[in-house]
Amino acid sequence: MAAEGHAPTASEYIVHHLQHWQVDWGLNATKQTAIIDFNVINLDSVLYSVILGVLGCLVLWLAARKATSGVPGRFQAAVELLVEMVDNQAKANIHNAQSRKFIAPLALTVFVWIFLLNAMDLLPVDLLPHLWAQAYGAMGHDPHHAYMRVVPTADLSTTLGLSTSVLLLCWFYSVKIKGAGGWAHELVTAPFGTSKNPIFALILGVVNLLMQVIEYVAKTVSHGMRLFGNMYAGELVFMLIALMGGAAALSLSGVLLPLGHIIAGFIWAVFHILVITLQAFIFMMLALIYLGQAHEAH
Repeated sequence: MAAEGHAPTASEYIVHHLQHWQVDWGLNATKQTAIIDFNVINLDSVLYSVILGVLGCLVLWLAARKATSGVPGRFQAAVELLVEMVDNQAKANIHNAQSRKFIAPLALTVFVWIFLLNAMDLLPVDLLPHLWAQAYGAMGHDPHHAYMRVVPTADLSTTLGLSTSVLLLCWFYSVKIKGAGGWAHELVTAPFGTSKNPIFALILGVVNLLMQVIEYVAKTVSHGMRLFGNMYAGELVFMLIALMGGAAALSLSGVLLPLGHIIAGFIWAVFHILVITLQAFIFMMLALIYLGQAHEAH
């Protein structure tokens, strides 16, 4: 984390915790400081995304397996409320019943998955990175260069990957519902329509196509950036609160900071429960809205 023999400064502590466990495409260990780099793979984001994805699917599978027609238990009742909420939102946005058979379960999976990814922010900041540093050192490497971030949704590559997947689904349903010709016609005739004059029709077609491209890019980028921005900010706040706990060792005037660390950490964690739930819901709702728009003709 810092050079051996001295405690890290506040900026060194934060910079260390903002580093990903990465490898390049040649599978050679490397360290990058950029928020997103297409030349490397953030192994920590991939690892926790896969683990929590499997965990989310397992929870939903257990709920379906243990479901009874009698009086439901607390676990079944909670899952039923969640399923009903997502199904109602899917019906409100996707009017094609055939498409809804796939999109509604997909929306449920997205909500549960992103909620679990966001919830990693509630773990103590240094818990998993410290364990990883110990394991890294035990393998003969320098533990000060063991990097680990545990909130996949605070990684822009993860959130943009999710939003890009929604974009690809929108294109798929645009072609499936309207046909390739119908969707292509829509791309050059919406939102400003067309003209009977060939020259004006060509100009409007180019303008409409550019507007459609801008709309798709803006929706995809804002979809991923909204989730990333909120979770990245929350992660930074937890790091700053964690620094309060160690500030007492730096000066006599800082002896009350550990108490503030506990109080601030508790308050922010309680508030953050609302944030992680709301962000998962917003991402799911926007995905449903965009997929609903793909089913509609201008």
